[in-house]
Amino acid sequence: MEKALLTIGEAAQYLGVSIDTLRRWDKKGILPSVRVMQNGHRYYSQHSLDLLYNDLFRLAEEWVEKEIGVEPDHDLYCPTRDIFQNRLVKMENILDKMNNLSTPFSLISAVVGELGNNSFDHNLGNWRDLPGIFFGYNMEKKCIVLADRGQGILRTLQRVKPELKNDAEAMKVAFTEVITGRAPERRGNGLKFVKEQIIVNPLTLVFETGNVKLNLKKDDKELTITEQTPTIHGCIAVIRF
Repeated sequence: MEKALLTIGEAAQYLGVSIDTLRRWDKKGILPSVRVMQNGHRYYSQHSLDLLYNDLFRLAEEWVEKEIGVEPDHDLYCPTRDIFQNRLVKMENILDKMNNLSTPFSLISAVVGELGNNSFDHNLGNWRDLPGIFFGYNMEKKCIVLADRGQGILRTLQRVKPELKNDAEAMKVAFTEVITGRAPERRGNGLKFVKEQIIVNPLTLVFETGNVKLNLKKDDKELTITEQTPTIHGCIAVIRF
């Protein structure tokens, strides 16, 4: 067997999903396996797994953009905050065992937890259709993807700052201004915490909402916000560590 082939168990650990999910992805053609004639077992090429970061982002983006929400695979979907917290602890346990982290695992978990909890805090009762978040990660590629089918930053912040005119203004406010400690206005506070951690640690963040994208990395003194298409009705965040 080629060295670049992983067993289904190794591939599941590599991607942070269950063996059952890999079997479903194989059946659907999302991530085809390789069968070895000697034993008929499923194996996965290193190359196909290395491409899965792009697939995770694509799956999150397609899920957010759909007109009518459809539940993702259960390993990638947290319909409630409790499920998200349980999976966050599972991810933190995996991070804790990694030897090559340049950022403390607890800090990575705190950033991811803040982003995920933001979605639940500020879309309660206001989800477009499906509640909850998309939450996937690839530990080998050191990337984490979160997304929600919520109202987006502009509509959320307009509840307390109705003068906001566009997504770029709302993005800047969310990541730089402390608005108030009362729910549901805490979105700005949470994302401000995320920004503060990103710019002092070897982390990067790509955050999309509406028609804008934020790129943020260590030592950034200004926010880099650019326009994009298509419009994201909720939010997507990609963290690299």
